[in-house]
Amino acid sequence: MKPEKLFESMEHVDEKDLEHSESKRAFRPWWAVAAAAALVAVVGLGVLLRPWFGPAPLQTAAIRQAKYPEMPAYPDENDADFDSQWDAWWEAKQANRQEEGFSASLDSFWRQCLPAFLSDSQGENVVCSPVNIYLSLAMLAELTDGDSREQILDLLGSETIEDSRDLAHRVWNSLYVDDGAGTVIPASSLWLREDIGYVEETMALLAENYYASSFQGEMGSAEMDQALQGWLNDQTGGLLEREAGDIHLSQDTVLALACTLYFQGKWTDEFQPGDTSPQTFHSPAGDVTVDFMHEWKGTGTYYWGDRFGAVSRGLGESGASMWFLLPDEGVTPEELLSDPQVQELLLSREPYSTWAQQKDLLINLAVPKFDVASQMDLGEGMQALGVTDVFQPGLADFSPATADWEGPPLYLSQAQHNVRVTIDEEGVTAAAYTVMAAAGAAMPPEEEMDFVLDRPFLFVIQGGDAIPLFVGIVNQP
Repeated sequence: MKPEKLFESMEHVDEKDLEHSESKRAFRPWWAVAAAAALVAVVGLGVLLRPWFGPAPLQTAAIRQAKYPEMPAYPDENDADFDSQWDAWWEAKQANRQEEGFSASLDSFWRQCLPAFLSDSQGENVVCSPVNIYLSLAMLAELTDGDSREQILDLLGSETIEDSRDLAHRVWNSLYVDDGAGTVIPASSLWLREDIGYVEETMALLAENYYASSFQGEMGSAEMDQALQGWLNDQTGGLLEREAGDIHLSQDTVLALACTLYFQGKWTDEFQPGDTSPQTFHSPAGDVTVDFMHEWKGTGTYYWGDRFGAVSRGLGESGASMWFLLPDEGVTPEELLSDPQVQELLLSREPYSTWAQQKDLLINLAVPKFDVASQMDLGEGMQALGVTDVFQPGLADFSPATADWEGPPLYLSQAQHNVRVTIDEEGVTAAAYTVMAAAGAAMPPEEEMDFVLDRPFLFVIQGGDAIPLFVGIVNQP
């Protein structure tokens, strides 16, 4: 549900506004609730800024309500007016399209991000939403100043806050799809303690460039917690409902930034349920039997490097695709995260025309059905990547967010990222949120090959311009 609908014509948050069952996502086809969001993954990011100490005082009210771009519904081919509906849908789709390579300045960030946040799986499933983390950091830069901002901009590869803002706005619009045939929805909101002055210019800037709504209320109250939890659940289709239920804003919270990414995509070529069968997966903890989806003699392109093989499957009108990368025997998925060849392949805008080691084959593909989720603290990784001042009282500068703050120094005391990705025969759904609180594969055969993901592997859900929506390691399907 879009922010302006969630809080439409209201001054204070009401219980009826928190009923996710009224959300339009509840009426999506059943396959849509079995996939990934950064949603997969949904996805979401939250930032909580806390002083060292101090009480908080009243009621949750909307300050700004972001208005999402209008997007015509994907046309029904049985409709008599199909041609004109198609033209309107296509025109809207083209309006959001960006030129190839527009996000190339972020390639360095993607290369650093994946090893920093995914390398320590310890035999467990681990997944993150790089683009959700990116948009969260871009918004965090808007709320900070001085060295705090500069460290974030350096990591994002932007010279100025204006450059960062423009690119983040373009990334948001290039990702956004909400037409009934596919869903990629980035969303964000700002939650402010009701007794502090806020900078109106910053609220307006966030609404215009990041489609961020802003609210103010009593930190530590059940009402504020329910409003934020309801917003997170609505934006991620309830995929992270249990995790969102653990989000609480304490009395000493001054500001909370919440960003989500929700993804639903239907395979361009669905797996047939009758071809799904039990098969052994060799996990680090021992062999397990799980359901594998199969596609027999599917025409596809096999890509390989010195230490891996890879195939990609389209995700329909979402404009996304999903890569499956299988390490060679003796190579771990974690090692692939920093492998230059893997990074080159995934960041290639046109791998089919640029990647030398590829071949069109009949591929017998076997993919385990999975529902993977992980929770991580981004703080250590952020500091390792050079974003340090925001975590230090006295060094963190959040002056663009708050007006005339005279309390204890604000600092970032938490950076938590939750992600869930599920796949089945029909498609992928994913969601993610982050909460930051202050206070050489062998040559393939000639015609046909088996590509069986029966041991730990790496997956990437990729949007346009090679933007990584969700990246994960499956150790235990």
